[in-house]
Amino acid sequence: MNNLDQDTDKFIETILSTEEYKNYVQELEKVKQYPELKAQIDDYRKRNYEFQMNMDSDFGRLNMFEKEYEDFRDSPLVGDFLAAELGLCRMVQDIYMRIVEALQFE
Repeated sequence: MNNLDQDTDKFIETILSTEEYKNYVQELEKVKQYPELKAQIDDYRKRNYEFQMNMDSDFGRLNMFEKEYEDFRDSPLVGDFLAAELGLCRMVQDIYMRIVEALQFE
């Protein structure tokens, strides 16, 4: 194994030991105890992703989507999971951006 592989493995271990990752895993395990709820969360995440990726989003449809899921997101189990997922995603995005910036990758 070369140095980059070893450093990558160490970096992954470091990520796995962060509070963001531990919190995400903890909240994911809670949600997995309710397969029907997990399926609803996955559907919400899929639909949310589609809105984010569609640059021609109809803001009326987006507003309706947000209202449709407002009570759903207010559930402590759902809200805690989504917040933990967002925290992990933001951490990974920050890491990625720092790497790209340091490499001057265009």
